[in-house]
Amino acid sequence: MGVIGYHRCHELLLYVITYVCMSTVASISSIRRNALAIGIATGAYGISFGVLSDAAGLSLLQTLAMSLLVFTGATQFSVIATIASGGALSTALGSGLLLAARNTAYGFAMAPLLRGSLGQRLLGAQIVIDESVAMARAQDEPEPARRALLLTGACVYAFWNAGTLVGALAGNAIGNPATFGLDAMFPAAFLALLAPQLRRPGAPQAAVAGALIAAALVPITPVGVPILAAALGVLVARP
Repeated sequence: MGVIGYHRCHELLLYVITYVCMSTVASISSIRRNALAIGIATGAYGISFGVLSDAAGLSLLQTLAMSLLVFTGATQFSVIATIASGGALSTALGSGLLLAARNTAYGFAMAPLLRGSLGQRLLGAQIVIDESVAMARAQDEPEPARRALLLTGACVYAFWNAGTLVGALAGNAIGNPATFGLDAMFPAAFLALLAPQLRRPGAPQAAVAGALIAAALVPITPVGVPILAAALGVLVARP
């Protein structure tokens, strides 16, 4: 089969196992356990970021600051990839901001769930990310949605930054976790969160349309554009 073929099969197997496990957890356990499981899966992905950031030449403090302050995986990986390939800092920041633009829509959707003083809302806004929004959207009532948003965001924040620290300290000593297929845990966990949303009226049509739009744009547009354009899939949804 060859090394590449073996690696792909191993990665696919881990992806499927993680998806099944996350789907099971989501159906039988509490919000707290769901949030913890997502945090652990994301933490493994954070190790990969720490390793790649170290390889790209960023210092330990720079790597940790990016995870603590930026805290959006896709943007961080985009910036690191651009720097590692010799791209200008302006290019790295431009592609990163484009990817992070989707969080604006999350902010509008989650604003009613962020309560308290201005400082408390600002802290809450820091953890309005893909995973926490997906968990909140999976709840039927406002209070469980708020709890899911905050718990998931807090768990992901803690494990992502812990993973970043481990990866940055270990550097090339542990290699890229993607070699072991660990990068499959993150998309599998997120897919398991999104699956229940497909039961909503119009959701399957929107999901298929969004996926087709993104797939068509990936080869011809800058990083981040396909993700944003995929939102146009809602236009074909049938309630």
